[in-house]
Amino acid sequence: MNEEKIKIPEIISVGDLAKKLGVSAASVVAELMKNGLMATINENIDFETAAIIAEYLGTVVELDQKIEPSSTAKNKTVDIKENKDLPERPPFVSILGHVDHGKTALLDKIRNANVVASEAGGITQHIGSYQVERKGKKITFIDTPGHSAFEEMRAHGAQITDIAVVVIAADDGIKAQTLEALNHVKKAHSSLIIAINKIDKADADIQRTLQQMAEAGLVPEEWGGHTLTIKVSAKTGEGLDDLLDTILLVADLKKLKAEIGVPASGVVVESHMDSGKGPVATILVQNGTLEVGDCVQIGDTFGKIRSMHNDQNKRIKSAPPSTPVRIAGIKQVAKIGEFFTVFVDEKGAKGACDDFKKSCVVKSYQSVKKLNLETITSSMADCKVKELALVVKADVKGSLDAIEQALEKFATPEVKVRVVHGGVGEVNESDVMRASTASNLIIAFNVPVSSPTNQIAKSEKVNISNYKVIYELLDDVKKAVEELLPPKIIEITIGKLEVLQIFSTGKNNAVIGGKVLEGKIDKGSRAKITRKGDVVGKIKITSVRRGKDEIPQAQIGMECGLGTEGDSQIDVKDVIVTYHQEEQKQTLNIKI
Repeated sequence: MNEEKIKIPEIISVGDLAKKLGVSAASVVAELMKNGLMATINENIDFETAAIIAEYLGTVVELDQKIEPSSTAKNKTVDIKENKDLPERPPFVSILGHVDHGKTALLDKIRNANVVASEAGGITQHIGSYQVERKGKKITFIDTPGHSAFEEMRAHGAQITDIAVVVIAADDGIKAQTLEALNHVKKAHSSLIIAINKIDKADADIQRTLQQMAEAGLVPEEWGGHTLTIKVSAKTGEGLDDLLDTILLVADLKKLKAEIGVPASGVVVESHMDSGKGPVATILVQNGTLEVGDCVQIGDTFGKIRSMHNDQNKRIKSAPPSTPVRIAGIKQVAKIGEFFTVFVDEKGAKGACDDFKKSCVVKSYQSVKKLNLETITSSMADCKVKELALVVKADVKGSLDAIEQALEKFATPEVKVRVVHGGVGEVNESDVMRASTASNLIIAFNVPVSSPTNQIAKSEKVNISNYKVIYELLDDVKKAVEELLPPKIIEITIGKLEVLQIFSTGKNNAVIGGKVLEGKIDKGSRAKITRKGDVVGKIKITSVRRGKDEIPQAQIGMECGLGTEGDSQIDVKDVIVTYHQEEQKQTLNIKI
């Protein structure tokens, strides 16, 4: 054995371990398989597992300490809270609430645009960010989706905002996603404003809505509480000026400030693959000024900003604090909620990106292959579990993340739902080939499928399902999972008989007399012996007699004799319960 110790990190991929050990990846995979662990070349294993495999392969390894992050970031900021001389910045405002309560319509009216008309199914399925001006002051709005599948996106929306406007429809009241949104606001410590929308509708019940708010712990100001509440109509525009003035008032009280003459920092609110520009990201500049040509690191990606557009799709060269912009030039689609940092050059940004990936790997223990008894037992059990393996493609990263998180909720002990590959952009040949080795299913959400790809899919017998609306997609997946679920075996009680006398007993049979308490007792039926409510044995009814005559069944209220078969002991006062079994289709009790 080679006694020279090789340093490896706490988490390492199978391929990287092979390189460190100077052996082929196949050798490492083979050793893992011998030990009951299935892992591909790109999957991660923990240090303990790597050490065991290295020892089998004749090498000793030791844990390498985490490398310190790159120090070439340009961002040199001061404590904004302590510096009173900094200029004020526009507030970040999130619009949250239940689906179809009019969030986008409200924002649509505020910015005098028509976003709703372009949305499939009438629901917001991406995060949009827009700026409006009121009395010479700017307000940056973030429109967050209300559908339950986009909980994570709503959470990001609340966490990056100064003020959250939770919309409640006056004709519908507080719903599950309203409470969800309020919880996100509370966790994010954002200032809260309630907008009671649709007050123009004939069935609007403002007092009921106010009562529901109070029951949820949000006592309106007009009822003597502290919750700012504005009554609005996205249709007529009533109350919108009051809403904007209230937002500006809260922003003034919060004394929001930011630096301007420093490199920018901020957060991603949306990202997707653009056919002409490649990966693009919609970001909010939280501090400093972002400029075209800046080198940025955003989580596990980086790049040099080639172009920048504002919310009106106008090309701009710089973006001050609280400005939403769409940038192009990064290497891959960024993750929603990731923060960006400006570096002096692409080398520094790439270094920070590599450090970020390493730190993420260490933190992601749930995605790490770990060699232990539990893993081996689980692998054996998995052979008995059916699996719905899917390839998922979506138009933007936010939708992809939301779909994957929603699909996780469909997993049951009998059926696993697994995304074998998830990506952003149109369905391609690689996706088809991945699906052909899984369940032959591709879910395409708001993305095109070319004719050549469709032809390949047909030849490989891969089914591509296209969707425009999230809940239709989830409903179909739910039905697919339910088709894979094994039927539930249920017992239907046919009759009950109280044992009054034991005539004879043998090793595996008995003759008893009794009275039918419920239903009927049929010859040939299966039965349970219950004693004081507990099941103490099972038998088969071989004959039913009425006096000297054998009859096919005894009805309720009749006294009869029974011949039984089975090795269970029957006593006087036991209750014989006859039954038959039926298969019942299982369904998922999951709200979509």
